[in-house]
Amino acid sequence: MDGRTVVNTALSLGGLVGVLLSGGFMYWQVGQFAAPQVPRTLFDERKEFIAYTAGLFLGIPLALPLLFYNAAMENGALIAGVIDLGLLVVGTEAAQWFLLGRGYFRDGESGPFYALGARSGIAGLLSLALVTQYFSGSVLTVLGVGTVLVQSGALLAIQVAGALLSVRAPSRQGRLGGSPLAGGLFGLFGYFLLGVGVLIGTAGALLGALLALLGGGWVFARLRDPVLAGLVGPKPPDDEERALPSRYRRVPP
Repeated sequence: MDGRTVVNTALSLGGLVGVLLSGGFMYWQVGQFAAPQVPRTLFDERKEFIAYTAGLFLGIPLALPLLFYNAAMENGALIAGVIDLGLLVVGTEAAQWFLLGRGYFRDGESGPFYALGARSGIAGLLSLALVTQYFSGSVLTVLGVGTVLVQSGALLAIQVAGALLSVRAPSRQGRLGGSPLAGGLFGLFGYFLLGVGVLIGTAGALLGALLALLGGGWVFARLRDPVLAGLVGPKPPDDEERALPSRYRRVPP
């Protein structure tokens, strides 16, 4: 098998993992807040998928500091790793700020939902880069394959949790986050876990990825409903009440 075939195979596997993770998340997430799961869809599905596509493009330059960070930690180059980590986190927060700062995506309570679309796209591209880097190497092991897959899941968890931490939402109700600083600090912590694990070795990389995945999943689960509460419209009246003239309808207490 020549080098070109190896690279093409690695790219194909990376693209498959990235699309399955980020696309699967998008499919599930959109379904949670679109009719008939909710009374009425309160976001623009076209904008959501445009945000996802924009995230894929924004992930291209962000993949470089991720790969450099991973390589630096493997080689114990801590100073280079810190620089690459800073570029990755600042670049990600700047990308979300730039995208949501445009008038097209500034849509009241729907804005945080578009942030999730963009960040899942970024995660998909980062996963593509990480998986491609691994499968382009010369030594493949079962533990290594499992580790890179868990790392890809951790990248998605870090991105979507950071998206919710970085946005301001009226329905946040005093919970954590609400600024790019909060999202950036969480990103630093998540990528730090990934990097420290890589520094230790393959087993350490798997443990660090699991911790980052669980931490990101917990933060996302805690913040999703309060931040996206504005996407769940009021429950429509039942058929019997809707059939009555308006003056006879019950007035909510």
